[in-house]
Amino acid sequence: MTTVSAPPAIRARVCDLAAAQITGWQEGYLKDRPRDVAALARLRRGAGREPGALPDLWTLVDTAPLHARLEGSRPLGEAELVRAENALHAALTLWALHQQSRGARMHRPHTATRPAGLGAAVRRLMPPNDIDEPVRKRLVRAGIAPDLTSLSQRLRDLIVLLRRQDIPLDYGLLAGQLYVWQAPGGGDMVRREWGRSFHSWQPPDAQPGNGSADDLARTPDSDKDAL
Repeated sequence: MTTVSAPPAIRARVCDLAAAQITGWQEGYLKDRPRDVAALARLRRGAGREPGALPDLWTLVDTAPLHARLEGSRPLGEAELVRAENALHAALTLWALHQQSRGARMHRPHTATRPAGLGAAVRRLMPPNDIDEPVRKRLVRAGIAPDLTSLSQRLRDLIVLLRRQDIPLDYGLLAGQLYVWQAPGGGDMVRREWGRSFHSWQPPDAQPGNGSADDLARTPDSDKDAL
């Protein structure tokens, strides 16, 4: 019996595209491949800026898969394409800022046992049994941003904090959330997701002799991309 799979939702396509592009750059960057090091340097200049503000990124952020006709699905409308392109730009450039000079993978897929959503990542900035109000307010402030550019700028401030402590984030998940955030009523949905992620995070049990589980492979920090 043949099973016909439903075409992926636009949010899922944005998530997968962001994750695929970042994973390729990330692995190349950690192996010090010049092309990927240069790509990261170009991308991070766009963090917190409007999509299209840097023409240098037009040929770097590949949105061609969004135009592909998938079997059983309709072409994306203009508004859907704009939201998807905006979300990709924001997620990819924020990842580049996060990854800069880090020897660990700052993009890590979210799982139930190893949460990597924005709320969980921000919670990890705080003491296990206490709430850091200034940090919590930064997350709240991001959630009530009036537009995507303001949201990207506020997320940029949070990413800088995560970067300092080598706390990874699922940028595919974030890209999908940024796509939803731009749609009517999407902000409420994304805020709920961030809040649920924040409150569901639990500190892992301390295991003597165990190193960090955030990354299976680390390379020394460097200044190779300090451009």
